[in-house]
Amino acid sequence: MPANRLKVQLEHLQETLNDGEAPLTPEERESLQELATNLEARVIAMEAQEEAESDPTLVDGVNLMVERFEVSHPRVAGTLRSVMQTLVDIGV
Repeated sequence: MPANRLKVQLEHLQETLNDGEAPLTPEERESLQELATNLEARVIAMEAQEEAESDPTLVDGVNLMVERFEVSHPRVAGTLRSVMQTLVDIGV
């Protein structure tokens, strides 16, 4: 079920955000938190079986974040790649 996959990926992202040892700048944390909030809203809508609007800017935004974090935070970039693939698979 795509909602479960997205939920697991969101949990990984939240773990990174909650890790005080993670070498993220305040701006990086803010960007990731904003993404996590958007993803959480998407998961809630999917679990409620509501029709979520297609949001191509969400996928584009995740793709840009992958590029941004690829060198400095490869683990975060990997999680974001998984998120992006799941979003594409569910037709966002």
